[in-house]
Amino acid sequence: MNSDDFRQWSRRAADWGVEYRSSLRERPVRPLVEPGDIFRSIEASPPEAAEPMERIFADFEEKIVPGMTHWQHPRFFAYFPANAAPVSVVAEYLVSAMAAQCMLWQTSPAATELETRIVDWLRQALGLPEGFSGVIQDSASSATLAAVLTMRERALDWQGNKQGLAGQRRPRIYSSDQVHTSIDRAIWVSGIGEDNLVRIPVTGRFRAMDTVALEAAIAADREAGMLPAGIIASVGGTSTGGTDDVAAVAAVARRHGLYLHVDAAWAGSAMICPEFRHFWAGAELADSIVFNPHKWLGAQFDCSMQFIRQPEDLVRTLAIKPEFLKTHGRDGIINYSEWSVPLGRRFRALKLWFLLRAHGLEALRSMIRNHVAWSEGLAARLKGEPDFEIVTEPMLSLFSFRHKATGDADDHNLRLVNAINDDGRLYLTQTRVDGRVAIRFQVGQFETTAEDVDTAFTVICDCARSLSD
Repeated sequence: MNSDDFRQWSRRAADWGVEYRSSLRERPVRPLVEPGDIFRSIEASPPEAAEPMERIFADFEEKIVPGMTHWQHPRFFAYFPANAAPVSVVAEYLVSAMAAQCMLWQTSPAATELETRIVDWLRQALGLPEGFSGVIQDSASSATLAAVLTMRERALDWQGNKQGLAGQRRPRIYSSDQVHTSIDRAIWVSGIGEDNLVRIPVTGRFRAMDTVALEAAIAADREAGMLPAGIIASVGGTSTGGTDDVAAVAAVARRHGLYLHVDAAWAGSAMICPEFRHFWAGAELADSIVFNPHKWLGAQFDCSMQFIRQPEDLVRTLAIKPEFLKTHGRDGIINYSEWSVPLGRRFRALKLWFLLRAHGLEALRSMIRNHVAWSEGLAARLKGEPDFEIVTEPMLSLFSFRHKATGDADDHNLRLVNAINDDGRLYLTQTRVDGRVAIRFQVGQFETTAEDVDTAFTVICDCARSLSD
């Protein structure tokens, strides 16, 4: 591909992207395909000779796009959003064109220094105190793994990486069952082991860790010769928005000298709104915090912000400094590859810089406030319907509900969520609350409107009536 071809196809791709985004409301949110359809449509062997771009692009439109779930669809109400505001997409075009490897200051000084500045912009935007620094990771899974590794090393007096875990006292990590499964994976990958992730019972509307039970578990483990290492608190858990009393958990962590990591991957974005910060009161006492601007703030995936109180502990855990990675003749620089599990790093700060400047915090606050209000409104409307029950009240823009049924209620609600999704106008997912199936609903897509939420009410009610007839 020469320069003229590159220009032509770059413009074609950008034009396609604009048309795609403007047509999303007319598309079903999930593709109407069966497993294996796309696989069978792709040639079984790679081409020996070059193919023309026209044919490649045509195959993309005909074979790939019809098999995509449209995460930027304004009626994507499943999981949590993976937003990509258009200005963020433009920034990613530029990042892709430059294709920089931003592992060290010297491999991309602007990427490193912009990241340092953007981390502090976000610290200010979320109302966190000075003293936190941070790093932009790929996802909350990586940020949590980095935090768990740091917990482990600090508890083992920095000997885990060198000596391994064999023969050491067993590190113990504490959380509720409301945290994301990425915590389980971090426990596996860190070598701590699933049996050493201690699940603390939850209590109250927000399913918060019972801090009395937490303290008792720590004391019992110490008495048994184990090594309490850290606590992972949840703010806005994936299932129903489970949220711990972070201040109370932080007090326990401080009394016992444990590392505290706060997982606010989804809900953290809402903390740009001062009126929602009570949900994570005490987060300023944590050792590390993660939130994902790629979920609710509008930054294209991947883009996860990890705030860190003592970066020297993280660097001591993760940094490897062979001669070929040293930056000679420079003092006081940051090499963010030493703050991350992967060595390679993308230029993630650019899309945040574009996003925050193009929208401003007030427009982003208005979006989040609207999402919360619309979700609360839908919950109230469903609560007013005779055959619906609200299972978990709204936590920000997330709630769960069930449709009442004679017979097997779990089977009925699974059939309902499938019917809703097969309708094509919106996309929901299910969960289990106290062992029973419930249907999750959250508003978070960047371009969702009040009318889209009204459509959701209509579709939910229509599908429920059809199942009951």
